[in-house]
Amino acid sequence: MLRFISFLAIIYSVNCASAPFIKPCKSSDNACLLASAQAALPIVAAGIPELGVKPLDPLHIPLVKSNTAGLEVTFSDNVVTGLKGCKIEAIKNDLAKNKQVIAMRCSTEWRGNYQMDGQMIVLPVKGEGKCVLTVQDLVVKTTSDLTTVQGEDGKPHWHIAKWKHAYEVKTNAKFQLDNLFNGNKVLADPVINFMNSNWQVVMKEMAGPSIYATIEAVIDAVEAIYKAVPAEELFISE
Repeated sequence: MLRFISFLAIIYSVNCASAPFIKPCKSSDNACLLASAQAALPIVAAGIPELGVKPLDPLHIPLVKSNTAGLEVTFSDNVVTGLKGCKIEAIKNDLAKNKQVIAMRCSTEWRGNYQMDGQMIVLPVKGEGKCVLTVQDLVVKTTSDLTTVQGEDGKPHWHIAKWKHAYEVKTNAKFQLDNLFNGNKVLADPVINFMNSNWQVVMKEMAGPSIYATIEAVIDAVEAIYKAVPAEELFISE
């Protein structure tokens, strides 16, 4: 049976020669996993070049596009901050199915450029310029599956075969879009006020691809550690 601690829990919660910041935990010891993960998260978010882990805070996302319900949106040169302050709220291992479920709560900010054209719920919207999205208490639940592959060192290494996620904003989201309708405030202000008053609906319509891209960057960081660290060093046997 594959015994593992996957996704973020693994990289934050075990101790090994290849990654000395990792503290050992048994895969069933959720209290240990939570404490270890929270302590090490800022280290991983800052990036670990020697393990091939790119910085997650700040995180640069070059391009995200979406076309939902007649609204075309492009975000470019986005910089995401706040991931180092995330809180891992739950870790659940299912060793029989080789799955792990992680729940994280983050407050983040996306800054970059936008292009938007189409219909937002009931309002027409068009513009391009600078944008800021501030999200308070974004809860992301991720389920990942692992397989084992042979590493360049000849040892078994974990590999994320697939993953899926769900998200919900618990507290608030605030949108700032410069130059909407070419700077016509008479047209722009009602749209922005509508977005901020109906942020739950707007987040579902607009933010999904940006959140996916952010999670994908975290997955890439995990994969880099899996590639660098043999699986035998990533858990304490029960």
